Amino acid sequence: MSAGLRAWSLRRRVVALLAIVGVLLVGLAVAEASLAERSRNQVDALLNQTGPLRVQSQELLNALLDQETAVRGFAVSGDRADLGPYEAGVRQEQDVIASMRRLLNDYPQIGGDLRQVETRADEWRRAVAVPVITVTEQEGTAAGQALVTQVARQQFDEVRAAVDDLQAEIFDARESNAREARRSGNLLAVLLIVAALVVVVTGVLLLLSLDRTVVRPLTELAQHVRRVAEGDFQHAIPGSGPPEFVQLADDVDAMRRRIAADLAEVREARQRIEWVNSQLQKQAEELTRSNRDLEQFAYVASHDLQEPLRKVASFCQLLQRRYAGQLDERADQYIAFAVDGAQRMQRLINDLLAFSRIGRLTVGFSEVDLNKVMGEVAGQTEAARQYADAELTWSELPVIQGEEPLLTNLLANLVSNSIKFRRSDVPSKVHVSARQVGDEWEISCQDNGIGIEPEFADKIFVIFQRLHSKDAYPGTGIGLAIVKKIVEYHGGRVWVDTDVSEGAAIRFTLPALPEDRAAAGESPDEEATGAQATETPDGVPDGSPERERERERAERTEEAPEGGRTGGMRETVG
Repeated sequence: MSAGLRAWSLRRRVVALLAIVGVLLVGLAVAEASLAERSRNQVDALLNQTGPLRVQSQELLNALLDQETAVRGFAVSGDRADLGPYEAGVRQEQDVIASMRRLLNDYPQIGGDLRQVETRADEWRRAVAVPVITVTEQEGTAAGQALVTQVARQQFDEVRAAVDDLQAEIFDARESNAREARRSGNLLAVLLIVAALVVVVTGVLLLLSLDRTVVRPLTELAQHVRRVAEGDFQHAIPGSGPPEFVQLADDVDAMRRRIAADLAEVREARQRIEWVNSQLQKQAEELTRSNRDLEQFAYVASHDLQEPLRKVASFCQLLQRRYAGQLDERADQYIAFAVDGAQRMQRLINDLLAFSRIGRLTVGFSEVDLNKVMGEVAGQTEAARQYADAELTWSELPVIQGEEPLLTNLLANLVSNSIKFRRSDVPSKVHVSARQVGDEWEISCQDNGIGIEPEFADKIFVIFQRLHSKDAYPGTGIGLAIVKKIVEYHGGRVWVDTDVSEGAAIRFTLPALPEDRAAAGESPDEEATGAQATETPDGVPDGSPERERERERAERTEEAPEGGRTGGMRETVG
């Protein structure tokens, strides 16, 4: 291989070879197309001209024979009905001749023979057929038979001979077309064989060229790379073959040098990672032990701690009832403090146990009708509402996937919280409603109470976080923390809407059922609803700290089963 050709890139070599082959194949394709067109024309002539002409010439002969037979039969019988084949034969002869003339544009010799047949047939009818018919009708069958002589038969034989000449000419034209079609087909086959040979030779040349310029250099490069991959990072990688492979070998060798330079850092990083993994393993084991300790603590809190605490509370209450007024005022006050502390301690332990059981003791998700849940909540909070003269109402609520006891606890905490933080100057009103926003149901619990300041909107969901003293508003400060944990366990999020005109509005989301999502997708108001949800889906402006915290909480929340079907109930409980 010359130095100039060796300097060609692999692409240039392949393009040059393919260009040569392409020119050859294009030339062969043009010749084949010309032969194919010629063969098609010949086959068309064979099928659409000479073939039909041959059949029609036989039909023409049959029509003439019918005429001759009918004339002789009429001369014998004298029955006019025997002339029916003669008249039909005349019509068929005219039709066949007209049809044949439409096919004779390329065959003038056959056209001349057809005219000869037509002339002979007309002469026979004038000289024989018409006189026989006329004489038979006027003078009888004997006179008619007398005209059917040997001369009359010879005249019809001339007609038949003219038809034979016509058929012979048509046969010769048909054979000529067939020979030309076979010749064109043979030439086309030869050209196809030549094209196949060109393709085969090109393939062999391309295979040999690829083996020499691609496979061998790549095999050598792979051997050198394999040595480096086995750990010999100091082995140089030379290049050979086309310029692209030489450049590839240089790039791989540069990568080898970088890998060798970075190997020490990689080993050091691996050692650090192994140390970190060991620390993580220790922390995981410590977390496992801590979880076991927490479970043990929950058991102790629910059994062992409750028993002495009940004794303390019981005996303090006995002291309060038996010795009330018998000791001085300070002693009565101390005993009251002890009773209140023991009772608060019991409430704290019970609330803490309820908080720890959320998501740990599960009965599985099922379809829950929130309208039914609100009926249970109304029963649970009836005493508190009667005491506070509070009114509880709710709109039509959906059906969602969840745990009914937890959802009952969720709504009961929200309603109780709204009743607790009421205003003294107006009757308390609590309303629960729902609306679908995208793939979620947004449920709101709104009241006309004292409200929540915006700066405390996030603090109220922290466990044991209180914004007021226990003397002003009783409670352990864990209710809204339980609400938040239940909502997140169901795959939703909860927040305080600070844009309401009065009172407080706590909103949370729950995933909608698939049928509700489909219905929302087919709703004509979907576009308007989606625009509203994009602008202010929960009353919190985009870009605000509250919005960012909600997004972080939503990303950390595991996806819960989807669901939500609107219930068909609306009830007011006063």
